[in-house]
Amino acid sequence: MFTTLHNDLQAVMERDPAARSRLEVAINYPGLHALWNHRTAHWLWRHGFKLPGRMLSQISRFFTGIEIHPGASIGRGLFIDHGMGVVIGETAEIGDNVTLYHGVTLGGVSTEKGKRHPTIGDNVVIGAGAKVLGAITIGAGSRIGANSVVVRPVPANSVVVGVPGQVVVRSQSHTQEKSDLHHDRLPDTLGTAMASVLQRLELIENTLNVHMTVHPTSVNGNGNGNGHHAGDGNYEEVIVAPHAPDHGRWRGEDFAI
Repeated sequence: MFTTLHNDLQAVMERDPAARSRLEVAINYPGLHALWNHRTAHWLWRHGFKLPGRMLSQISRFFTGIEIHPGASIGRGLFIDHGMGVVIGETAEIGDNVTLYHGVTLGGVSTEKGKRHPTIGDNVVIGAGAKVLGAITIGAGSRIGANSVVVRPVPANSVVVGVPGQVVVRSQSHTQEKSDLHHDRLPDTLGTAMASVLQRLELIENTLNVHMTVHPTSVNGNGNGNGHHAGDGNYEEVIVAPHAPDHGRWRGEDFAI
């Protein structure tokens, strides 16, 4: 028991730069309080005292804002940073050295009994607001981006971003000894794909000398109508097409913002 408590404290000290002392962490960190309460509630649950276990989990939820079902299985060194709004379901399984940020949900998608919540591998980091739903497995050493919605299994050593979550294989292997807390390294998979398509389209248009689509627009003498200027006769209104971003920044009159 004391080894487990020490590991829980050590996890906070290693992964939270704001933590200054073990005493401060033990007194003031709701994520740690929720975890310790859960370990007691889980013991009660496993030994047949399900009502007291559930009552303890609800009391912990009231004081910490973190809801962990007493049936959930949690390994060593879980770090729940801030923690408000974290929900962990009954059949969820969490490995060692996992990090959860506020608003994370490990939820179920079925009303049937049995395994219906996620299994989280070792050294996984799940960003703020992410939802991992169903009896799926998140492979060890993976990172789930903030506000991602994950509904499919994730291989080990991967990064997941978007809604629904898109799995990106790491170009460089992640060292399993430490948690990967670099939340800024989240690729925009759909945006990158769209930019690539637009760049290739512009290249094809330039190669084939294809011009943008134009539509004749009638303009009367007093300047009324859809034209850009007053005057007699017709002129051509150019439809500005979407184009590739310039150094990662989208621009142009084709965006109505």
